[in-house]
Amino acid sequence: MAAPEADETLESYGSDIGRRTNSWTRLQEWVLVDGDRLVVAALISLGVFVGSVLLNEVGIISFVNDDSLTRTASGLIAGTFSLVTLVVSINQLILSQEFAPAGDARSQIENVLSFRADVAEAADVPASPASPARLIELLAESIQTNARELTDAAEMPDDEEQAELLDQFAQSLSESSDRLDETLEQSKLDAFTALSAAIRYDAPWHLYVARQLRGRHSDSLSDEAVEELDSLIEDLTLFATAREHYKTTYLQRELTRFSQLTIYTGVPAILSSILIGLIYADFAGPSLTVAYLPYVVSALIAVIVTPLALLTSYILRTATVTRRTVSTGPMIPQKDPDAGPFSTTVDDKSE
Repeated sequence: MAAPEADETLESYGSDIGRRTNSWTRLQEWVLVDGDRLVVAALISLGVFVGSVLLNEVGIISFVNDDSLTRTASGLIAGTFSLVTLVVSINQLILSQEFAPAGDARSQIENVLSFRADVAEAADVPASPASPARLIELLAESIQTNARELTDAAEMPDDEEQAELLDQFAQSLSESSDRLDETLEQSKLDAFTALSAAIRYDAPWHLYVARQLRGRHSDSLSDEAVEELDSLIEDLTLFATAREHYKTTYLQRELTRFSQLTIYTGVPAILSSILIGLIYADFAGPSLTVAYLPYVVSALIAVIVTPLALLTSYILRTATVTRRTVSTGPMIPQKDPDAGPFSTTVDDKSE
């Protein structure tokens, strides 16, 4: 495999997930991840209402055909029932994961306690914080501290390329930590804020680079620098573990909340579909005047599509979070084969 170009840096291969570079990117991130799911769903329903009214105004659609509207109402009822049934099935699947005998529950608690003890030891604090956001912040601070100490401990006056790699690595860790702190400071400290900040912190890539530096340059580094690299690898491993734990917990809570909201909105949606059918049930035509008919029917359709709007808003976020966290430690499936400042051949002894 060919060696990378000289001007390629460690930062050029980081994910930089969610970096707000322009208004379009910020809007996209708000719709996909940052925005409140209820607000996103409400905007979708509002868009359906406004779109229906505008299409009626320009003459593309009409609300005076009895047969078309009654058939549409029947289809909407069937679709809403199917969606509610699907959501109930998803909720049952999630609940099945919560049932565990005493032995499994105890083992899970012990694993969590062991992990929290490792975090406290790595960060050199009496106990790790209970808040997800504070724990993520604590690990990032520990990583940043070890990165600064690594730069101070590295003494390589005769190897400029090696010194540049270490400096770029430490700078990348520092920039990621600063972005994480900024995210936590500007947002409410809840579980999703912690997960969102952890996603943007490219721990898998940093872990890969740290292990590469440790394996390739351990012989030429001082013992103190090697120790700092080992500490960084441990901190990054804990960070990646915490991210996976919070992702699993968050997805369970989100899907459960989505199931509840779908049930809440499913009943009004079905009633609205029935009401549309009743409006056009009279042989003499719609029971409302033509002037008000488009607005009433459009509002009822907006209510009917609310469960679908909720499904769209929640799936957008859960799918985005899952896609952006597919890495397992330094195993990064989204990276290209040639991505990275390190070339690897069968003769290499390092990772």
